[in-house]
Amino acid sequence: MSPIDSVARANAGLSSLDTRRSVPYTQLKAPAPDQPTLARLLRSATRVPDHGRREPFRFIAIRGDALRAFGERLANLHQAADPDASASALEKDRDRYRHAPLVVVAIARLGADPKIPETERLLTAGCTCFALLQAAQALGYGGCWLTGWAAYDAGVASMLGLAQDERIIGFIHLGTPCIEVPERERPDPANLLSEWAP
Repeated sequence: MSPIDSVARANAGLSSLDTRRSVPYTQLKAPAPDQPTLARLLRSATRVPDHGRREPFRFIAIRGDALRAFGERLANLHQAADPDASASALEKDRDRYRHAPLVVVAIARLGADPKIPETERLLTAGCTCFALLQAAQALGYGGCWLTGWAAYDAGVASMLGLAQDERIIGFIHLGTPCIEVPERERPDPANLLSEWAP
């Protein structure tokens, strides 16, 4: 590879990172990645640092009618936990799953481990969420990583069949963007970097 080709390749890779944007879930429509495409996205998304090769992550895909049912069940769980919840709060639970045609639930597997601290494994699982968003955008899809109360609720975990040592780390909404997401101000790395010296 010539030096010019090498620079072009590096610039293309960095440009992919530099142009990443979250697309609001209300602005994601069909088509979504189909099953083979999702498998391809996950192949890229799981190439993350993983101390001890623990693979402390897994995924659940929710699409189509299952999304509407999921939103309804969330609203029911919310109302059961808080009988005074407002109608608008319950509607927000339902609405969140009426837009993007695919939601991937990212799950961290955090059982006891004699060698690898839980924090490291949680960070590894979190990396898969970011990598999935990057991979989706590389293929022309949009996405956003959301949590909300449902990510921390035992009833939701039970509904999704999570084991005792698993936790939801994100709902990754995926689809085709309906808008061009504007750039927003980003931090200046110069303000975030310091140097240590003895």
